[in-house]
Amino acid sequence: DPALADAAVIINEFGEVGLDHLFVEGGEEGIVELSSGCLCCTIRGDLVTTLENLLRRLDNGRTERLSRVVIETTGLADPAPVLHTVMQHPYLVMRYQLDGVVTLVDAVNGMTTLDTQIEAVKQAAVADRLVVTKSDLIDTPDARARFVALKTRLRVLNPAAAILDAAAGEASPAKLLETGLW
Repeated sequence: DPALADAAVIINEFGEVGLDHLFVEGGEEGIVELSSGCLCCTIRGDLVTTLENLLRRLDNGRTERLSRVVIETTGLADPAPVLHTVMQHPYLVMRYQLDGVVTLVDAVNGMTTLDTQIEAVKQAAVADRLVVTKSDLIDTPDARARFVALKTRLRVLNPAAAILDAAAGEASPAKLLETGLW
């Protein structure tokens, strides 16, 4: 999407073999992979260094324009350390501004994930936008009832967050970016 043309994407790779970066289309210059494990555990090192390096490339003219940085944290990350770093680091806070937090929620498995993973609950609770994925797989009355229960639970966890349906095309850059919340 043209709205993401000048974006850098930081991908937190978790696992023995890095795959996530292969699913992002675009120039290699805008993709940074952190492969040291859980982003929340390595936040003080890798993320700060990566964000500083992006600024250095911009300041030295090696990157022409940088309109935004998207940080992908995986469903395993506690969002608090990531947010704390971006909002409290003395240098980063002078150069970056947090626009918003987007959390993806699987329509089929979301309730189980919220029941078993505290990080998922934290991610949903701090999100400015909740994007529901796989809603196109909700095809039975029982599945529809579970989906309604999931959306109700998300509204209870985070009444202020917009809930967008990815399968319905609602998760457009216009609805995800430049939220002006921060």
